[in-house]
Amino acid sequence: MKIKEILSVLEEMAPLAYAEDFDNVGLLVGDTNTEATGVLVCHDALESVIDEAVSKNCNLVVCFHPILFSGLKKITGKNYVERTVIKAIKNDIAIYAVHTALDNHQQGVNKIFCDALGLINTKILVPKQNFIQKLVTYTIPENVEQVRNALFDAGAGKIGNYDDCSFNSKGIGTYMGDENSNPEIGERFEFVEAEEIKIEVTFEKHLQSKILKALFSNHVYEEVAYEIYDLQNAHQNIGLGMIGELQVPISESDFLEMVKEKMETGGIRHSQFLNKTIKKVAVLGGSGSFAIKNAINAQADAFLTADLKYHQFYEAEDQLLLADIGHYESERFTKNYIVGYLTKKISNFAIILSEENTNPVKYF
Repeated sequence: MKIKEILSVLEEMAPLAYAEDFDNVGLLVGDTNTEATGVLVCHDALESVIDEAVSKNCNLVVCFHPILFSGLKKITGKNYVERTVIKAIKNDIAIYAVHTALDNHQQGVNKIFCDALGLINTKILVPKQNFIQKLVTYTIPENVEQVRNALFDAGAGKIGNYDDCSFNSKGIGTYMGDENSNPEIGERFEFVEAEEIKIEVTFEKHLQSKILKALFSNHVYEEVAYEIYDLQNAHQNIGLGMIGELQVPISESDFLEMVKEKMETGGIRHSQFLNKTIKKVAVLGGSGSFAIKNAINAQADAFLTADLKYHQFYEAEDQLLLADIGHYESERFTKNYIVGYLTKKISNFAIILSEENTNPVKYF
């Protein structure tokens, strides 16, 4: 099996198009045509993890955080990033990062977070913006089903929990072909009025080339009339963070005790208690201070995230319990999920969970 075959499975799990614009996901080091010997899954691809990969005969390291986040102008080994890259290249080890591609997935980081806490009725906290486009096209009635089904097969027409969604309306199309035309209906230089069906479907913008290929391949017209629009609608099934509910409301202190135990954290920094029970809980793995207002607007009783600064605890505004459980801790079960996913998809290949604890934060 070549590395590129494993990467295609990883992209099914966490499509790279889901990642945030600032992120650096995908293959960071290595050659996709190399024969894979084994996969080591970790949280952070550090030097010690590369050593582990060498010892376990794994030439692909799949990490959550990208070791290369901003550009490198020199690779001289002066810091941990450069030393890791040098060691990976010397040992012919590829490095692939998922990060916000999995953060934004409905079954990704924050669903894993919610499942660890036993939350139910979960939904995305910060739906992804500027990710939906709309295709409008026109064809004759006899061609409608073929075109529409091809668009559905290419990924169009998904809205929330529904597939194969479209809007269709009847109208009259007109055209007149020139000397180079080959019209499906009518003759050259003939003014034609034909009954047509207008088809409208939405799709995720990264699918645009696939959608257009399906349209052109299945449309009967020589020239296909179509329009594509960017929509303002948020994508309700893709985005950062998640909100759900505890099956039984509990006190604030009991809630934090439960979180400390379930997420295996060395300590929790939190805003002042409000003396109310916790039922509705928002979570965002990693640095999530930007979503405090989203949690408040969603009427969460508590918001769990990481990397909160001193003044950001004031932003709780006595409306919810704000808790920083630690960056690594909030994402700690992600690598287990990746191993489980890959093992199911590639059952006859070595998928190994790293034994390295790469959390740089220690508790005294």
